[in-house]
Amino acid sequence: GGQFDNTVFYGLQYFLKEYLESQAFTKENVDEAEEILNGVFGHKGVFKRANFDHVLNKHSGKLPVKIKAVPEGTVVPVKNALLTIENTDPECFWVTNFLETLLMQVWYPSTVATLSREIKKTVKKYFDLTSDAPDTVIDFVLNDFGFRGVSSVESAALGGSAHLINFMGSDTVYASAFAKKYYNAQKVYGMSVPATEHSIMTLLGAEGERKVFDHVLNAYPGGTLSCVSDSYNIFNAVENLWGTEFREKILQRNGTLVIRPDSGDPVKTLLKVFELSFSKFGFTVNSKGYKVLPPQVRVIQGDGVDYDSIGNIYEALTMQKIAAENLVLGMGGALLQKVNRDTQKYALKCSYAEVNGSAVDVRKSPIEMDETGTIVKSFKTSKAGKLKLIETVEGMKTVQDDVAGIDLLQTVFENGEITRSDTFETIRERAKL
Repeated sequence: GGQFDNTVFYGLQYFLKEYLESQAFTKENVDEAEEILNGVFGHKGVFKRANFDHVLNKHSGKLPVKIKAVPEGTVVPVKNALLTIENTDPECFWVTNFLETLLMQVWYPSTVATLSREIKKTVKKYFDLTSDAPDTVIDFVLNDFGFRGVSSVESAALGGSAHLINFMGSDTVYASAFAKKYYNAQKVYGMSVPATEHSIMTLLGAEGERKVFDHVLNAYPGGTLSCVSDSYNIFNAVENLWGTEFREKILQRNGTLVIRPDSGDPVKTLLKVFELSFSKFGFTVNSKGYKVLPPQVRVIQGDGVDYDSIGNIYEALTMQKIAAENLVLGMGGALLQKVNRDTQKYALKCSYAEVNGSAVDVRKSPIEMDETGTIVKSFKTSKAGKLKLIETVEGMKTVQDDVAGIDLLQTVFENGEITRSDTFETIRERAKL
């Protein structure tokens, strides 16, 4: 299941390259693991060193597994298999489950890619309804402000690059480097603009705000410039500073000033900011009957932005006949951090085994008590058998491998070697709306 009906699969290639490719571990790693795990369990014997020594001695530390996965960037309906793991050495049956913790983490970049794509659907809906701007403008509507709000640099890279599958606006610079390093991106996809923050805007106090505004405009006489404007009074800033004192300077710029409110109720604040902006800078009415600010002025909302609020914001603008192209968005923790494994309900389970030479279809199928006290079958029932993903007239479907149909899961890793890789460009193309 999940919050959304489809999932964009992304991120496995990074985990394979960073953690599993070639020799996955050394004798020194096993020595360290033995010491730590004997301490974890309080006695020797639980940690089976012989298992890892076998991989070192027989396979030179290369993991004897085959991993199949749907091509990255593919949009897959929920309740389907995205990857399978199978051991290639019967002595190493334990390796498949051993890899669960690491490979399960593909939930994170896949979920961010999915969330970002779903937001793009919302943005496109309102652009189609209210705007004459070309679709290329949509690529820069949602900007990633999330680096400082995530749990680690690795999270910023994984989640930030997942967002770049759908959009090109980003302040998470490391995401672009990550896409080049692990996905051979041919260009920088995360693009940004000069932008102020409150540390700059408040240096001279409330009485000096005008001087800072003037300095910023002089420092960047052309191009796109984003300026946070709510340090003291966003409405005064729009009406009397940007809209009166600096109006002509802004309208004569070869570029766009993006005014940023950063507090208060997003919908009510934006509606007032647009009311003042239209009054001071004027507007045109596009072919669909919606108001558009002069190209030298736009607004960005970066506070309180998440999947739900974005829809609410655009709906409110639409009701007031304000075109979607007037607004861009910045999304931080809600994009890269406000997700978890259950957002799209990821799980990794054993589905097939061979025990004493006999094939066994393996599944969990619990019953549970619902909120009324009724005993029912749980939604957590897992899939059984050797699985593949096929295309049917109803869409993608996970079936057992003896069912007719071409398997969409392709071998990406086998016995320590990556057998298939994707470029960032290919992934973006697959995930297109």
